[in-house]
Amino acid sequence: MSTITQPPAYKQAPWRRQIQIVGAFMLVLVIVATIAGLYLSISGRAAAAGRRIQQLEMREHALNLEINDLRSHLAKISSSISLNERIGSLNMRTVDPHTAIYLEVPGYSPDLRKGIEKAPLPEAPKAQLLPEYTSSLWDWLRDKIWTISPNLTENPNEAQP
Repeated sequence: MSTITQPPAYKQAPWRRQIQIVGAFMLVLVIVATIAGLYLSISGRAAAAGRRIQQLEMREHALNLEINDLRSHLAKISSSISLNERIGSLNMRTVDPHTAIYLEVPGYSPDLRKGIEKAPLPEAPKAQLLPEYTSSLWDWLRDKIWTISPNLTENPNEAQP
């Protein structure tokens, strides 16, 4: 017996093999480009969000400085020295509360102001649940099964003799 090897019945042409290699390379290249594009897109969004956060933090810092400036200005104009200067410039004078004359105004009650400040808040309406939602399984069974009328054949709509 002699062993003779037969050539394969089908052999791909060299140009087809080259096209397959180039196609596989292009597929890998497209996948890498897609991943790189996604990475750049996400990085761009993250950078924009980071920049927006920095701008908001700078605005917060500027607003805090402005609030502190306004508070110090309020403290300055409400100090006793500043108030005394303003009283003098307006030709006013301070009055001793024991020597002041108080007038009674009919119909005015100082308690009215206190009542307005401490008025109770209106109560929110309470949600009302239907009995179908508040009954338990035990209640439902008792209502539906154990309270069945003894005459099952009777129709309640029929006239009784």
